[in-house]
Amino acid sequence: MSSTAPVYRPDIYARSAILDPYPHYARMRELGPVVRVPKQGAYAVVHHAACRQVLLDDSTFRSGHGVGLNPVVNRLSRGTTLNSDGAEHERRRTALAARLTPKSLRSMREEVQRRADDVVAAAVRRGLVDGVADIAEALPTSFVPDLIGWPADGREHLLRWAAATFDTLGPPNARTVRAAPRAIAMMRFARSVVRRRAALPGSMGADLLEKADRGEMRHGECPALMIDYLAPSLDTTISAIASALLLLGRDPRQWAALKADRSLVPNAVNEVVRVESPLRAFARYVRTDASVGETDLPAGSRVIVVYASANRDERVWDDPTAFDITRDATAQLGFGQGAHGCAGQGLARLETQAILRSLLDRVDRIEVVGEPVWGLNNIIHKLDRLPLRLVAA
Repeated sequence: MSSTAPVYRPDIYARSAILDPYPHYARMRELGPVVRVPKQGAYAVVHHAACRQVLLDDSTFRSGHGVGLNPVVNRLSRGTTLNSDGAEHERRRTALAARLTPKSLRSMREEVQRRADDVVAAAVRRGLVDGVADIAEALPTSFVPDLIGWPADGREHLLRWAAATFDTLGPPNARTVRAAPRAIAMMRFARSVVRRRAALPGSMGADLLEKADRGEMRHGECPALMIDYLAPSLDTTISAIASALLLLGRDPRQWAALKADRSLVPNAVNEVVRVESPLRAFARYVRTDASVGETDLPAGSRVIVVYASANRDERVWDDPTAFDITRDATAQLGFGQGAHGCAGQGLARLETQAILRSLLDRVDRIEVVGEPVWGLNNIIHKLDRLPLRLVAA
């Protein structure tokens, strides 16, 4: 099969495109649901319906050949839930699913809210804060490592390591190369945690070791699975919280609407993820000749599912670049969908909602008082700095 996709030549992983991606996505959507991106030797799926089709058809569009855009990292990431399909994927996902069920998350709600209250109360006392370091990073880093079972030693590296893990899933560019040593360091540390049986008692990591002891999985699978849940549970949540602060700080009307009706908090999180998707894109391997929309895709090719483009598709949302917490944003694809939908999205929602509720209790206004600084990462769309003034209620 020869592809019928139009060609988009700019490098969507270039520095300028990472810092300002949305004009690229808009031009790609104008060309069609799928475009060929020769810089990556792949096809980019950019319409909402097309992305959804790919995500829901995991028999044709496979993750087991890797979701990255370079073969070395795809080989090294074998053994993870992200890089597996079918029964193997389900087995690995189920190994930790008990900790992320709705019932389990309900049992965490009080503790997460308490920690969020502590984070926001400290920020309000300071008044002038960095919304990333002082709020967005503070809650997940105080909670997620305990849940996963990461020992106290090594935690000072977690954010750098987790970001590097995502960076290496991009194309073989300079960022991928620079990130590789940090990603390898994270895997080595995770292996040492398993070897030393240093996972915190009662944690996900401890559960994994017990399953391996019973022969339900291999001990060698445990390090990758710990990273599988740790890295996304940090970076995507931090991105969502920081983007929520930016969007609400820039639009006082939306903040006022949220204060007037707190039942909008869950939908506000969906709208934040729609407008500023934490994940830019992941790749899939095309197992057999396939068609997406009216575009033919040959077997053996790679498609890049661009979540951040799908979430701003004019065919689905009116005025898609506008941030509106009252719109129905439940169709957003920022957490993926189907078999590979984000297993930790319930926890990400819980933490982001907890921060928003705590802010609603304590803050009259969120003011952006300096230029936000966006980070450079092949996969994660994230803020590095966000100067804020929190005006106490």
